[in-house]
Amino acid sequence: MVLEQLLRKEKENAILLAMGRELASIRRKEELGPLLVQQLKNFSFYSDISIAKIDRENPTTFSSFLVNEQSPRMIRADYPKMRDRHHTFPDGVFEKALYSKVPVRFDLEDMVKKGPVPSYVKFMLDTGTVEMFGTSLRDRNVAIGVLFTFSPKKKAISDFQLNIFEGIGHLLGTAVANIMANGQIEQQLGEIRQYKEQLEEEKVYLQQEISSNYAFEEIIGSSGPMKEVYEKLETVSKTDTSILIMGETGTGKELLARAIHNCSGRKRRLMVKVNCASIPENLIESELFGHEKGAFTGAHERRIGKFELANQGTLFLDEIGELPLHLQPKLLRALQELEFERVGGQNTIKTDVRIIAATNRNLEKAVYEGSFRSDLYYRLNVFPIVIPPLRDRKEDISPLAAHFLHKYSQKTGRNVTAISSSAMKSLLAYSWPGNVRELEHLIERSVLLCKGSILKSVVLPTEMGLSNVAVSGPEILKTHEENERDHILHVLERCGGKIFGKGGAAETLGLNVSTLNSKIKKLGIQKANPFNEI
Repeated sequence: MVLEQLLRKEKENAILLAMGRELASIRRKEELGPLLVQQLKNFSFYSDISIAKIDRENPTTFSSFLVNEQSPRMIRADYPKMRDRHHTFPDGVFEKALYSKVPVRFDLEDMVKKGPVPSYVKFMLDTGTVEMFGTSLRDRNVAIGVLFTFSPKKKAISDFQLNIFEGIGHLLGTAVANIMANGQIEQQLGEIRQYKEQLEEEKVYLQQEISSNYAFEEIIGSSGPMKEVYEKLETVSKTDTSILIMGETGTGKELLARAIHNCSGRKRRLMVKVNCASIPENLIESELFGHEKGAFTGAHERRIGKFELANQGTLFLDEIGELPLHLQPKLLRALQELEFERVGGQNTIKTDVRIIAATNRNLEKAVYEGSFRSDLYYRLNVFPIVIPPLRDRKEDISPLAAHFLHKYSQKTGRNVTAISSSAMKSLLAYSWPGNVRELEHLIERSVLLCKGSILKSVVLPTEMGLSNVAVSGPEILKTHEENERDHILHVLERCGGKIFGKGGAAETLGLNVSTLNSKIKKLGIQKANPFNEI
């Protein structure tokens, strides 16, 4: 009898020693399940398993650490909910196995007959389990979870089998603790990599922003329409409310967005700009949400998108009206749920951004025409701000012109200190279809051409012959769009159809190339015109 006991103990030790060596090599949870199932089968014990762990965040609850993904239970519609649930204990079951020094047997049918049971016990019984065993998992003598095994029928279990099961529990506690620690380290390393990527992106972005030389104090004007804008800015800037800035090209929508950001609680973080009109359609999604390595041809490395870069800051979506229709639902989801996935990625990324959008289009008309989603429009148009065109606030022309004169006099090293009254009259008489941007570029050009300290004349487009068309008979009044179309046509004609580059139409008009191209398309200026090089 004694010899038999010694031989059995030696066999137990040999089995557990071999398993200990195998467990020592396990670093990932995915490798653990198959090993456990095989070992339990080797000594004819129940091989349908589950490991439950005490939650790190809340020590009064437990949840699944590892489950048998081959179990018939998986076909149940409520299985994912039960698998992912966090259960509160003590519940009469989990803590019995957790704190016991030996494996605990549970007769599920008998438990249900005697009274209320935890939901997972009822679920297991409903899916065919009638008996289960639980053994405590310990790390450095601290209980961290339970290994459960399940059976659809009751059968006699020998002392040898229970001893092996108990021994597996002792070995498994350290292995599970190591896997959890490795998982936490991997998560922390991933976060460090992500923060490093974000810092690199922020560094590049800040260098670009510094070189752009933005300054929100360039919002100049004390006219009635601008005072209304300032009042709205003061009302909304310190909130996280979404803002839609509307106004014609060149009115200063980006400067206003930057002023709102700089007056907000997010001013110590980035304001990230995305120009929806200047990015190729097939790259906009990647630009907004980032992409994983290999997500598409040319994606040689993972890159974070503007939503991640703007986390805890402000995301400025310029020319939002040009966003392709098929991408609008993805943007809407990111705005509503504050989460997204990188292109080619599976993980959902949370973000905290304040949205400011801007457009020179009539979005209500675009919604009616079906080129812009109504739900996205209403999500963006929480607090609309309309910047008036320069022709509707002519009293601001004089201070603006003086500001630009000082700016470009210093920048070019010229001593131009004032604008003559005749030149100012010309500025006040002009309609400024390009708004403040056109005024700025005209003053810059005039400073370069000025021969003395006083700017005595300015060369307006009418004086260049661009719209100096003789009209006989009754005066024909044209809409603003018609005048703008004629003006662009004249500039294109003078520039020989050249749009970008030095001496191109975009430079002459004081517009971005992408904005001018959008206007050409919107105003129906066709390539069939003499300017077939557009």
